[in-house]
Amino acid sequence: MKENTKKTFQIYLQSVKKYKLLGILAYLGVAGAVIISLITPIYIKNFIDLISSGQAKAEIIPQAIGIIKIIFCLEVAIWISWRISDFSSIRFQSSVIADLSNRCFEYLHKHSYDYFNNNFGGSLVKKVKWFSSAFENIADRIMWNFLPLAIAITFVTIYLSTLNIWLGIGVLAWIIIFLSINLIFVRFKLKYDIRRSEAETASTGVLADTITNHNNVKLFNGYLPEVRNFARVTDDLRKIRHFTWQLGAFFHSLSGIIWIALEIGILYFSLILWNKGILTAGWFVLIQLYMINLFMKVLEFGKHIQKLYESLADAEEMTIIFDTPHEIQDIVRAKELKVNEGEIVFQDVDFNYHSTRSILRKFNLEIVPKENVALVGASGSGKTTIIKLLLRMVDVSAGHIFIDGQNISKMTQESLWRNISMVPQDPILFHRSLMENIRYGKPDATDEEVVEASKLAKCHDFIIETDSGYETFVGERGIKLSGGERQRIAIARAILRNAKILVLDEATSSLDSNSENLIQEALAELMKDKTVIVVAHRLSTIRKMDRIIVIDEGEIIEEGKHDELANKANGAYAKLWKLQAGGFIVE
Repeated sequence: MKENTKKTFQIYLQSVKKYKLLGILAYLGVAGAVIISLITPIYIKNFIDLISSGQAKAEIIPQAIGIIKIIFCLEVAIWISWRISDFSSIRFQSSVIADLSNRCFEYLHKHSYDYFNNNFGGSLVKKVKWFSSAFENIADRIMWNFLPLAIAITFVTIYLSTLNIWLGIGVLAWIIIFLSINLIFVRFKLKYDIRRSEAETASTGVLADTITNHNNVKLFNGYLPEVRNFARVTDDLRKIRHFTWQLGAFFHSLSGIIWIALEIGILYFSLILWNKGILTAGWFVLIQLYMINLFMKVLEFGKHIQKLYESLADAEEMTIIFDTPHEIQDIVRAKELKVNEGEIVFQDVDFNYHSTRSILRKFNLEIVPKENVALVGASGSGKTTIIKLLLRMVDVSAGHIFIDGQNISKMTQESLWRNISMVPQDPILFHRSLMENIRYGKPDATDEEVVEASKLAKCHDFIIETDSGYETFVGERGIKLSGGERQRIAIARAILRNAKILVLDEATSSLDSNSENLIQEALAELMKDKTVIVVAHRLSTIRKMDRIIVIDEGEIIEEGKHDELANKANGAYAKLWKLQAGGFIVE
């Protein structure tokens, strides 16, 4: 935790430095307001001593009015200082929080495909949000609580010492002891605060998972089991939250008792000094004002330091993400991939999952420019892995992949993705308008280009029939559209991108026969003059491919054209074809 706390502050400091002038102004405003507010009671003391001095009223009133004027000026100065700190702090914190949120977003999205598969989306959202919220809480504690406390302790100790050195030393010693006890307690409580944060993450993860799978919860009668499961994780959260809150309440109770003892002790010592003629009535009032000021600040110290550590615990999970290196990174001075022809070469490629499960072994494949290739084989044979490696969703364990003679591991990932159009089997859309979702393939495309791509993908007609046309929002993950409609939107996006290399992962699998017939022509147009890789299970969709490659356990066992492979005696492809074509008339 200690190391993570240090890293958290380092990350915060990097964002703070960008707005340091605003931060300095905000802190100076607070410091000025606190110092002036500590000077003001001195004039109240002088005022009380003056009116209780026994002098003639005619002499007292002019002097008293002079003191009132000074107090008025001090109060105005306090008001101005607080306003400076308020407005500077608002600008400072909002800017830093935005910067932190952006940094979290940028770093998180650089993580690999597998990273997101291994983490709940809801939990990741929570970690990002809590990281920036933690900064706000920590900055508030430092600015509005710890800084004023430090100034008040320093000022009061020095000023009371001018009256009586033992009074100043006594107050300072007691405060140091009290604050040290607070700090020890908070550090003891920290491990439980971390457990609470982890329990809240687990609860958020379960909630997000069930919301994502709400259809399964209904269709598989999972409501009561899921209710019980969520009740279990929330009860775990309740227990640890109850325990940490009880610890805090117990210590606050103890702190109050200890502080009462200090106040009574100070009053008694002040009485002794008054009896010796050292203290006046004004000094009594001044000491009480200072003690009340310190009492409120010191008594709350424990609570604020607890909140600070709780915030650090909340931020720790995102700090761990920052401290987790990206699995796939661009090399130093990586070059931009330039694709003119679209040649793809897999050279002696090995790939293992977690260094234990071997998927590809010395895999070699050459796809010439503008060749249309289909990858077929049983589930788990390695087809999808080949696509992931090409897109650098995962990196090769050994060997190389080249596009137009350029090793993709030495190219920037952004330039790689820019040169490949991908239509996945189950397209996921943003909860944005249809126009925005299609334009995602080419951000600078005009509305006319988007519409043209939609027409080619045969989705224009259903789009204009919606209430808002191209401005219709599609819901989270595109849930408002049917599977076939989502797939046609994904195809329109690929048409708009118009990259030299096209990857189709069962791009027509969610389409009914009528929709599939409509889109085959569009796909044929899209595939012209491109290098195309199709991952296929429905063999009827790949009969016209230039080459069909049969994969089994990470190796190429057959390749050739459809007619050649379909008529090969005892061939793997021929068996697959007979299984799918049996009982159906194949045109």
